[in-house]
Amino acid sequence: MKILFLGDVMGRAGRQAIAARLPQMRTDWDLDFVVVNGENATAGMGLSGAHAKGLFEAGADCVTLGDHAFDQKDMLQVCEAEPRIVRPLNFSKASPGKGARLFTARGGKKVIVAQALGQVFMKRPFDDPFSALETVFRAHPLGGQADAIIVDFHCEATSEKMAMGHWCDGRASLMVGTHTHVPTSDAMILPKGCAYLSDAGMCGDYNSVIGMQRDEPLRRFITGMPKDRFTPALGEATLSGVYVETDASGKATRIEMVRQGGLLQQSGP
Repeated sequence: MKILFLGDVMGRAGRQAIAARLPQMRTDWDLDFVVVNGENATAGMGLSGAHAKGLFEAGADCVTLGDHAFDQKDMLQVCEAEPRIVRPLNFSKASPGKGARLFTARGGKKVIVAQALGQVFMKRPFDDPFSALETVFRAHPLGGQADAIIVDFHCEATSEKMAMGHWCDGRASLMVGTHTHVPTSDAMILPKGCAYLSDAGMCGDYNSVIGMQRDEPLRRFITGMPKDRFTPALGEATLSGVYVETDASGKATRIEMVRQGGLLQQSGP
């Protein structure tokens, strides 16, 4: 299978870049399945139902969320009604929607997409992500009920992401980190066939502070005092993510970092 995962969509610039570039990428790269993390797509804080619809129309098969999953209040209803949205498994037992879903990709292949939140340096405590994902792996073994398994691990610490990657090795096709908005350069295939990247980066304007216009973040760092709200930067966005190919057993055979447009332009697969 040919799989594309795109990192956190950041505000209007990220949405516009997805709409402009993803349809052609699906065609040119002959993609079987596309996952987009959309948790910052609406004003940099959460995802609205209307903006989720736009991501699907552009070519996303699945949209994952994150710690801002329900910042946009209509997502409480949309997440329950829209089966293509995956919220974190360990967000809250009372959360609407599901943290892992089974999808049918092109050619009838079955794909599991699961998301979990990390615990290290996060603003609020979340349940253990390892035990949350264990239930998914037991119910849908790779190469059995699932032709591919994609894990979006939404957290701060690279150490926690690396630990999760090794724990997923042999059980998932791809373990990719999200949340920091900074793309890493450590794409690799682990010994048992799991493709790994510490962070996919963001789909947003990199002439910014992690996607936000620079002035207010700089003011707060320099003076320690807030003055205005954070607002997403509106320059040309870079689509950041990872491209993976898998074999019949669901193991990764190829991984390539993706940087399309903006300041981080780089060729894809």
